This record gives sequence, structure tokens and C-alpha cells, in this order.
Amino acid sequence: MKPILSYLKLYRTQEDRELATAFARIIGRKPLNLDLYKLAIRHASSTVVVETGRNNSNERLEYLGDAILGAIVADYLFKKFPYQDEGFLTEIRSRIVNRESLNQLARKIGLSVLVEFDSRRRSRLSHKSIYGDALEALVGAVYLDQGFKRCQAFVLQRLIGPHFDLDQVVQTNLNFKSRLIEWAQRENQSIRFEIIEESGSQHSREFVAQVVVNDEAISTGNGFSKKKAEQAAAAKACELLSLL
Repeated sequence: MKPILSYLKLYRTQEDRELATAFARIIGRKPLNLDLYKLAIRHASSTVVVETGRNNSNERLEYLGDAILGAIVADYLFKKFPYQDEGFLTEIRSRIVNRESLNQLARKIGLSVLVEFDSRRRSRLSHKSIYGDALEALVGAVYLDQGFKRCQAFVLQRLIGPHFDLDQVVQTNLNFKSRLIEWAQRENQSIRFEIIEESGSQHSREFVAQVVVNDEAISTGNGFSKKKAEQAAAAKACELLSLL
């Protein structure tokens, strides 16, 4: 990569040059469309209403980045663990891309100091996820600005590789079923786990479990034991309910 300073002439103002330098240090490449990155760090609490009447915040980029990040991590784990089942892969992906993990990662890479927000307008819940949301939006910005391959390199080489010990992530024992039950008790929700399908031979059975909240099925998971199937379904439910 060329020295960051050689790109400063591309940006209009000193503020733009400083911001471009900060982003180049985070993503490892110069921003080509700096406006995308400016949008990525603009929380909904400090939005600007544009001519179309739409609030110009990072929420759309966050939506895109969430999908791209999930796909990149899923592909990485799929190739890293060729003999593990869906439940295992879902659980490990959840540990990497859950909201608290992304919040911490945004702080580690210095993104948190760039995020724009109005402290008088942000809610208690948005405060918990503001930096993780910005990180997902940044992934979306890199994808649009640099393309999928460079975005994939950014995620794997600048985020996952330096900041996650995969062996430690795998060995960390998270009981998603227990976490889900605790949530249901705390929120006064009814919850149950059901095995809805079995397949395979007597010595190689595969099970499908589902999580039912207030009589509504919200997630399913597979496993080669009932316990693993329930954990896989619970992991997806926890992700859906933002409990991770």
C-alpha cells in the first residue's frame, strides 16, 4: 500500500484529509468515496434530513454490513472447520459477530472515537449497540467502496485475524439454552424446546429442534443429538432476540 500521506491530495478539506487518514489506518486502504465512510459513522441520533425527506444515517449501511459480515465469517468458519455441523458453526459465528463483541472490536480499532451521535437523543438501548452498529455500517461502506474481495480481506485480516483467538472462541462454553430460559423468566415469556424432526440410521441420528416463544416458533437448529439441536436453535433465537 502507498503511504497514506500520498492520498491526502484527493480530499477537499483538512477535516476530510484527517478523516481519510483515520479510515485508511483502520481498513488498510484509502477511502475512494469518503462520503460513504462519513455516513457509516453517523448515528441515527445525529441524522441530517436530505432532499428526499429520508434521514441520512448509517442504518441502511448497517443493514448491508450486517449481511456482508455474516457471510464473510460464515464462509471463513465453513472452510476452517470442514467436519463441524451447522449448530457448531452457528454458535461460533454468533460469538464473533454478536453485539457486545462488535462493540468491543469497534473500540479496539479506534472506530468508536469517530462515531457521530447526539447524546441528548440516543436511547439507552441504542447506546449499548452504537459502536457495533457503526462497525457493521463500516463493513457495508468498505463493500460498496472497495468491492467484496477487499472487504473480505478487511474483515479477515484487520478484524478477525488480529483480534480473535479462534481456539479460545471455540473453547468458551456459552449455554445459549440457559441464556434464553433466563431471558424468558426475566421478561415473563413462555418458552419451550421441541424436537420436530429425526432422520438417519439408528447409529447416526440427526435431530431438528425448534424454539417456541409464546406459542410461536422463532428458530430451528440441527444437531447429532437432541441437546446439540436445542443449543443450535437457542443460538439462533438468542441472535434474533439480540441477547448475545
